[in-house]
Formats: sequence, structure tokens, C-alpha cells
Amino acid sequence: MKDVISVKHVAGSRLVLTFEGNESREIDIAEIVPFRGVFEPLRDSDYFKSVRVNTDIGTIVWPNGADLCPDVLYEKSTPLN
Repeated sequence: MKDVISVKHVAGSRLVLTFEGNESREIDIAEIVPFRGVFEPLRDSDYFKSVRVNTDIGTIVWPNGADLCPDVLYEKSTPLN
């Protein structure tokens, strides 16, 4: 398992994640998460952009506590050259 060490919003629901070992990968969160329940606030673009890395758990989180497994993020993302 690789922890997420940084996150950058690209556009829409796309993020660039950097994992341990400085490997950067891009992911469209809307393709893997239905924006309902705890993820419903992510429909709002300003709220979506509030994503941060929680170093204690090694993944991305939003202010309401919504987070995603770093393994899933890694598997579903595309490597950047």
C-alpha cells in the first residue's frame, strides 16, 4: 500500500495525486464515487476543491470526513509521465 502524500485539483472532479516514492497519477473521482451520502457535498465545485491529504491515514479527505482508500485511488488512477 502506498500513501498519498499530496493532492492537486486539476479540473472538474479530476485530481493529481502524488504517492510515496513521488509517483504522480491522475484520477477522476466522479468515475469511482457516486456523489451521494457522505460524498454528496462533492457535487459543489468549491467544496470538492477543499480536498486535502490526511497524513495520519495516508489518503485524501474532505472537511466532512469523507475519504477514499489509497489502494483504490492508486489502482483506479492513471500514471502521469
